[in-house]
Amino acid sequence: MTYRKFKAKGLFTGRDLLDDSYILIADADGTIVDIVLEDSAGDVTDQVDGLLCPGLINCHCHLELSHLRGKISEKTGLVDFVFTVITQREFPTEKILEAISSAEDEMKDNGIVAVGDICNNTYTLLQKVKKRLHYHNFIEVSGWLPQVASARLNKSREIYDQFRLSSVNETTMAPHAPYSVSRELWKLLVPFFTNNLTSIHNQETDWEDELFRNGSGDAIRMYQLMKLDHDFFQPSGKSSLQTCLPDLLRAKSVLLVHNTRTREEDLAFIEQTNVNDHLHWCLCPNANLYIENLLPPVPLFLHHDCQIVLGTDSLASNHSLSILDEMKTIVKHFPDIPHPEILRWATINGARALQLENLLGSFEKGKRPGIVCIGNTPENKINAGSWIKRIL
Repeated sequence: MTYRKFKAKGLFTGRDLLDDSYILIADADGTIVDIVLEDSAGDVTDQVDGLLCPGLINCHCHLELSHLRGKISEKTGLVDFVFTVITQREFPTEKILEAISSAEDEMKDNGIVAVGDICNNTYTLLQKVKKRLHYHNFIEVSGWLPQVASARLNKSREIYDQFRLSSVNETTMAPHAPYSVSRELWKLLVPFFTNNLTSIHNQETDWEDELFRNGSGDAIRMYQLMKLDHDFFQPSGKSSLQTCLPDLLRAKSVLLVHNTRTREEDLAFIEQTNVNDHLHWCLCPNANLYIENLLPPVPLFLHHDCQIVLGTDSLASNHSLSILDEMKTIVKHFPDIPHPEILRWATINGARALQLENLLGSFEKGKRPGIVCIGNTPENKINAGSWIKRIL
């Protein structure tokens, strides 16, 4: 059997950062054989100028929106962003499929091996059946008006069934956001993600919590723009996360996405209810800057030992589908966070969040996690000039 032996300036295993005295050994197809000291490795076949790392995990993407790249202005705020996305969904199918294919190429070139992808239609199926990347498909469910709850669930169920029949990795149902799912729809949806992985857009703006605390805020303008009645809504008096958490906890595991306005009281509530291990906090900082010019409270999540993972959101809200670019933004704005910690978010944490840790996320014997090189990393640290190359 032919082995490849990789020597680099640094070797990140998915958990630990090793120095240049260690060698990564893999089969020709990328299956990990061992990590050994250079003295016992024999002849090294591959010299890598940079940091070796397992393939990166993108825990939150909207691949189906790739045709909207550059179509939506930056820093409009979430209400106007969402309204623009909804009103610009009508594009020629051929253009949508071309954009999806190109976006997947981009992710692959950027060292991404697995994606948590939000799906409101079946456009991405033609690409996903090629199985170039691992996907967990989150079939998104939304419907604010109580009277449309059954119809909305049935529509999402049809998409869910098509994904399941196509055998494109795992597929589960996911509520869009607290402000877009009625109480009646929650009741219908919960059985479909019970004991499964689910995802939800969480506390992306101040007005989301304002809506649930007292029934006010910019959410009302959004409902008016969309000509949706909101008179039926009764505020819970609590934050949106605390309001919907009991339903979310029926799932086996939950990806909370964005979290730019999550507060200390929310994390204290989660600790009191002893469910922190149940949750993964997905940060998409470049999309947050693109839409709201905000960043999530990363130090607060670290203080509460939250399980952090990374996502890119969509090309409607981002300039690239690159987890490395997300890491660069975190390094720029939160320079005190240790680089191995950020790399864990992009690898083993992401693999756990998508329930792929037996296959991906770390260099362990028998896994085939993908092998990437992150270059221009003095002292094995990511900076604005770092680049990424997929090796296997």
